[in-house]
Amino acid sequence: MSASSTVVSAAHFAYLAERTTPEEPVLAELKQAAVAAGLPPIWISPEQASLMQILLRMAKCAEVIEVGTLGGYSAISMARALPPGGRVRTIELEPERAAFAREWAERADEPRVEVLQGAGMDVLPGFAGHSADAAFLDADKSSYGAYLEESLRIVRPGGLIMVDNAFAFGQLLDEQPSDGEVGAVRAFNEVMARDDRLDGIIVPIGDGLWVAVKRD
Repeated sequence: MSASSTVVSAAHFAYLAERTTPEEPVLAELKQAAVAAGLPPIWISPEQASLMQILLRMAKCAEVIEVGTLGGYSAISMARALPPGGRVRTIELEPERAAFAREWAERADEPRVEVLQGAGMDVLPGFAGHSADAAFLDADKSSYGAYLEESLRIVRPGGLIMVDNAFAFGQLLDEQPSDGEVGAVRAFNEVMARDDRLDGIIVPIGDGLWVAVKRD
């Protein structure tokens, strides 16, 4: 037992990654194909994917919504944790990225991924209240607050809300960050920390993952 937390270093993360369930070959192939297709080389880490799968299984999730599909890596990863008949409804703004994700969901033999093309705030209002067990937000950071409000409407009481990039691309604590969305992440982190509809914590994995439970 310790009275203080261990400061996690890069060596700790490497140790963790080496002992996490290995990445599926088809997901490694997806990343290579995404780079070749000119998609931004950004996706959740295999360790983060493994954590999210564990959380989804523990919460007995069957219906998941995602805002920000990109190449489909996280959608396919989450779908692997769902029971037969489960579904990840994932929203992607860019048509070519949506098409790429559909192709790779098919290549991964993952019928539980449903890719919806459009803007998040155009698509989300069409989802019924309490129609999902979990939400994962990984899109434009300036819209995170709006996506959160819709997610709180859509996700059932006791469901999961997970949000990526809580560490703002590694620049969260920088005095002069170079990324223009750092300010939006900082503001959103404060919203998450103070929202009395949620019990949440930032898990220091990947680029920081908010994991929260919607209160009953």
